[in-house]
Amino acid sequence: MTPATEAGRQARATEVLIRRRWWLAFLLFLAGLINYFDRTIISVAMPAIALDLHLRPEQMGVLLSAFFWSYALMQIPIGWISDRYNLRAVYAACFALWSLTCGFTGLAASLAVLIALRVLLGIGESVYLPGGMKMVSILFPARDRGLASGLVNCGTRAGLAFGAPLIAALVVAVGWHRSFFVLGFTALLWLVPWLIVFPRDAHTARLNGPAKPTWGHVDRSLLGISLGNIGYGYYFYLMVTWLPTYLVQSRHLPLETAGACAVVPYLAFALGEPAGGWIADRLVARGWEEISARKLIVTVAYFSSILLIPAGLVASTTSAVLLLGGASLVGLSTGNLYALVQRVSRGGEVGFSIGVFNLAGNLSGVVAPLLTGYLIAWTGSYFPAFVVAVVVLLSVLPVFRWMVQTPSGSPE
Repeated sequence: MTPATEAGRQARATEVLIRRRWWLAFLLFLAGLINYFDRTIISVAMPAIALDLHLRPEQMGVLLSAFFWSYALMQIPIGWISDRYNLRAVYAACFALWSLTCGFTGLAASLAVLIALRVLLGIGESVYLPGGMKMVSILFPARDRGLASGLVNCGTRAGLAFGAPLIAALVVAVGWHRSFFVLGFTALLWLVPWLIVFPRDAHTARLNGPAKPTWGHVDRSLLGISLGNIGYGYYFYLMVTWLPTYLVQSRHLPLETAGACAVVPYLAFALGEPAGGWIADRLVARGWEEISARKLIVTVAYFSSILLIPAGLVASTTSAVLLLGGASLVGLSTGNLYALVQRVSRGGEVGFSIGVFNLAGNLSGVVAPLLTGYLIAWTGSYFPAFVVAVVVLLSVLPVFRWMVQTPSGSPE
C-alpha cells in the first residue's frame, strides 16, 4: 500500500471517528457505569464482607482505600500513554483487565487477597479519566466540552445511583462472592461495540493538533484545578466509600433499603455532571469568558456541600436522605473541572494533564476512606467525618479561584 493510499485510509477513518463522536461518548458513559459497578461493589457489599471476614472499622477503611493506591499512582503514566498510543487498543486492554479483576475478586477468601485484587483493579481502571477526557478533547470543540465531559463522567455517578440498589439486591440474593462474578465477567460484553464503533485505522495519537505531546508541563492553572480536585476528591470519595455502610450502621437500614436510599444522592451527582457542564456551555454561548463561567458553576456547586452537615444531625432518615441529595449537587462542578483541564492544556497533552488532575483527586481517595474509618472508630459517629469533608472541600475554593486563569494567547 502506497503512503498516499495509507494516508487516505486513515483520513477516512478519522472522519468516521468524528462523525461517531456522540456514540463514542455514549460508550464511554457506559464504561463509566460499569467502572463504578465494579469499583463500588466493595462499598455496597462491605457490611456482608465485614461480617464474613470479621473486619474492624479501621480494616474496612484500609480495604476501601486500597483501590486508590494504584489508581492514583497510575494517573500520570496512563495519561502519558493516552497521549501517545491509540486509545482504541489502550482503553480496550485496560477495560478487559479491570473487568476480569472484578470477576476474580469473587474467589477471595481473605483481607490480604481482597486488598491485592483492589490494587490490580485500580491499575485497570486508571485509564478511565485520562483516556476518556483525551477522547473528548479530540472529538469535541471547547464550547461543547462541558456537556460532553459531564456526559462521559456521569456514567460513573449513574453507576453509583443504579448500582447501589442493584448490587445490594444481588448481594442479598446470591452472596457477595457470586456478585463479583456476575458484574465482572458480564462487563466484558462492552468490548464488542467499542471495537465495532471505533474505526480500526483511526489513530488518536495522530489527532493531537499542531503541537506534539510533551511530558511534565504543569502550570499555575493546572495546579489550581488539581488543588480544587483534592477537595472534591476527599468529599466525593467519602460519599462513595462510606455512604452505604453509614445508612446501614448509623441509620439502621437493611442493606437493600440502604441501597435504595443511596440512589438519591448518587443520582443527584449523576444528573448534576452534564447539567453543570451544559449550564456553563450556555453561559459561554451567551458571551461569558469560558474560564469565568466554569469557575462560577464550580463555586456554586461546592457551597452545596454544606447540606451534608445537617444531613448528619437530623433524626429523620427521610430528611437525611433528601439533604444528602442536596449535598450531592457538588456534582454540578465535575464536567466543568474536566473542561477546565482541557482548556488550560497545551495541544496534545490532555491525557497527561488529566492524569495530574486525577492523581491529585485520588490522593484524597486514599486518605478519605482511611481517615473516615479511624474517625468512626475514635468517635463512634459519622458526623465528624461529614464535617471534615465539607471543610476540606470549601477550604480549597479560594485558592482554586485565584490560581486558575485564562491561558495567555489561548483561543476560545
